Amino acid sequence: MEFKTQLKTLFNSDASQKILAFAGLIVMFVVFSLASPNFFQFSNIVGILLATAVNGVLALGVTFVIITGGIDLSVGTVMTLSAVMTGVFITNLGLPIPVGVLGGLLTGGFAGWVNGTVISKMRVPPFVTTLGMLYVAKGLALVISGLKPIYFSDNPGFTKIAMGDIAGIPYAVIIFFGAAIVASIILNKTILGRYTFALGSNEEATRLSGVNTDKWKTAVYALAGLYSGLAGVLIASRLNSAQPALGAGYELDAIAAVVIGGTSLSGGEGTILGTVIGAFIISVLTNGLRILSVPQEWQIVVTGGILIVAVYADMLRRRQS
Repeated sequence: MEFKTQLKTLFNSDASQKILAFAGLIVMFVVFSLASPNFFQFSNIVGILLATAVNGVLALGVTFVIITGGIDLSVGTVMTLSAVMTGVFITNLGLPIPVGVLGGLLTGGFAGWVNGTVISKMRVPPFVTTLGMLYVAKGLALVISGLKPIYFSDNPGFTKIAMGDIAGIPYAVIIFFGAAIVASIILNKTILGRYTFALGSNEEATRLSGVNTDKWKTAVYALAGLYSGLAGVLIASRLNSAQPALGAGYELDAIAAVVIGGTSLSGGEGTILGTVIGAFIISVLTNGLRILSVPQEWQIVVTGGILIVAVYADMLRRRQS
C-alpha cells in the first residue's frame, strides 16, 4: 500500500511530468531516425533547432500567462507587429539596428501591457481580450507595412542576429536558450515568479493577503508581450524581412508547447524546462512527419491529438492529487 502511494505521488509530481515529456521526445527522435536516414543529419537537426527557437520564445512568455490561469491568443500577431515595427525603425526610418531591435521588443511589451491592463482593470476575460488584440495587432501590421513585406537588404548585420552561428549553431537557438534561462530565473527566483504561481493557485486569497494582483497580472502579460517582441525580431532576422501576413497559428503552437510540457491550463503549475521540452516535441514531430511525406493536414491532426492527450493527462493527475 505504501509503495502504491509513493508511486502515485511520483506520477503526480512535476518532475515526473518533465521526465515523461523528455522520454517522449527521445522516443520520437529514435523512431524518426529509424524511419528516415535524412532525419538525423546535421542540417536537419539545425533546421529543427531554428524552428524551435521562434515558437519556443513565444511559448516562454505564454508559460507565465497560463500559470496565472489566463490565456494569450495574441502572441502570434503581436510577434508579427513587432517584426513590422522593427522593419519600420531600421529600414524605413534608417535607425541603428540596436534601436530597431529595442523598438520591436517594446512594441511587444506594450501590446502585452495593454492586454494585462484591460484584463486586470476592466475585468474583460483573458480569452476575449487577447482575441481582440490578435485582430488589432494583425490589422496594425498590415496597415503600417502597407500590405507589403519590409526587407532588411541594406542592413546585412540584422540577419546575423538569428542566422549568424557558432560552430554551426545559429544565434537564434543560442538566444532561445538564453531567454529560457532568464525566464526560469524570473519564474523561480523573483517576486514576479512567486506571484505568478500565487495568482494561478488562488487569486482571491492572494488579493486578500494584501498583494496588488492587478499590478502583477499586468506585469505577467507585459512580460509575455516582451517575449513576443523578441520572437518578432528573431523571425524577421531569420527571413531577412518583416512579413505582415505572417503569425496566424503561432499562438496555437506556443500554447500547445506549454501544455505538452506539463503546465496546467487550470493555473498554479508549470516549469520553463517543461515548456522547452514541449517546444522541441512540436518541432520534432512536425519535422519528422514532413520528412516522412505525411500531408500537412495530417500533421495538424496529429499535433492536435497529442495536445488533447496532454490536457487529459493533466486532468487525471489533478483528480488523483
